[in-house]
Amino acid sequence: MLAARAPVAWAAAEPNTQVPAGSHHYAATGFPDRIVASPAQDAAHGFAVAWRTDASVRTPQLQLVVAGDSPDVGTPRVIAARTQELRSENGVSLHHRADVDGLQPDTLYAYRVQGQHTWSAWNHFRTAAPAGQPLTMLYFGDTQNKNLSLVSRVIRQAWRSAPDARLAVFAGDLVSGGDGVDDSEWGEWFEAGRWLLEGTAVAPAPGNHEYFEEFEDTPQARRVLGGHWPVTFALPANGPVETARTTYWFDYQDVRVAVVDGTSALDLGTAQAQAKWLDTVLGDNPHPWSIVLIHQPFYSPRADRDNVALVDTLLPVLRKHRVDLVLQGHDHTYGRRGDEGGAATPVFIVSVAGPKQYRLSDMARRTMRPVGEDTQLYQVLRVDPQRIAYESRTATGRLYDAFELRRDADGGKRLVEIDQGRIAPRDCPRAASPKGREERCWE
Repeated sequence: MLAARAPVAWAAAEPNTQVPAGSHHYAATGFPDRIVASPAQDAAHGFAVAWRTDASVRTPQLQLVVAGDSPDVGTPRVIAARTQELRSENGVSLHHRADVDGLQPDTLYAYRVQGQHTWSAWNHFRTAAPAGQPLTMLYFGDTQNKNLSLVSRVIRQAWRSAPDARLAVFAGDLVSGGDGVDDSEWGEWFEAGRWLLEGTAVAPAPGNHEYFEEFEDTPQARRVLGGHWPVTFALPANGPVETARTTYWFDYQDVRVAVVDGTSALDLGTAQAQAKWLDTVLGDNPHPWSIVLIHQPFYSPRADRDNVALVDTLLPVLRKHRVDLVLQGHDHTYGRRGDEGGAATPVFIVSVAGPKQYRLSDMARRTMRPVGEDTQLYQVLRVDPQRIAYESRTATGRLYDAFELRRDADGGKRLVEIDQGRIAPRDCPRAASPKGREERCWE
């Protein structure tokens, strides 16, 4: 018979990765891994794939066919990849990128990527449908911590809830980083979402944890983009010069998605350049809907997190172009609010998929509805020309928040609350942590 034990803060005791100290479990080999597909600027006619091998793979290829039911896939189209080297605590790795264009809309393709005398599995990927067809997409707030042990269940549940999802957006801080095990953290992020990442159009925003502090605690301290971000994803290269590696946009059926680098805007002085770029991207939007994805919130649910440069410089652009949704992370809580002045849009949302949980500010409790603490979440969005149906669900699939944005015949937009079936908002059950009531729920 097992002896009773005193309650423990299990979330605090578990390390950030499952990798024992000194292990190189996630070192690259000749077998291709960390395979992730991302949308091209025109997602109906192309996509791109990034993957990793060790240094033995110098001329990698991607092979592509139209997916069929026979195991004889036929003669594939061959696309040569570009390669960059990365050095990490797990040694040297090569990161490859293949851009696939000239595809047909709403078509299921099969692709595989090359390793050293070997290949990956054949993965299925469906291109975006023409405008006017319904789209299901997923949105995840910060994953960041304990990706394999605790985030993986959220990603699996999201896929169960929306097996027809074609697009998945991540609002930054995919890993924690900065602790000497960055590559192992990335390895666990890929293991947590493997099937989703290989077969869905994945579009991440960079967070502050994708950067690191160079010359920390000195007058020369500055933010520097970490080495993993530029090589890990094969993203559209259409951002402004100042944030060419972290800012981009793409069209997916009836929505234009613009991804903004909040860390660079706040810490590196690129807010004006990004605002000018965003004004052009949103101004040329031919679609009925627009979504902006950014890590740091315009309206923070935490105390003392006023992101002034975003509000002063970028928010006027969102209002000018009547952006519909602003999907955010960073604050490790849940909160939703509309824009000031009673307009239906933009709708600003902050969510968190990972286990690191913060406390809400009193201001958030007064100005946002609903809000939540101590809750891992994912979001399902269903989009057609007349409506965006939004659901936020918990790690076990329970409905936490829901609303619809509806377009009227004259082009006006209405927000309609969906209250039926929601569970009650959650607060952190713990007493105030050592860092104070406004800080972390879990240490």
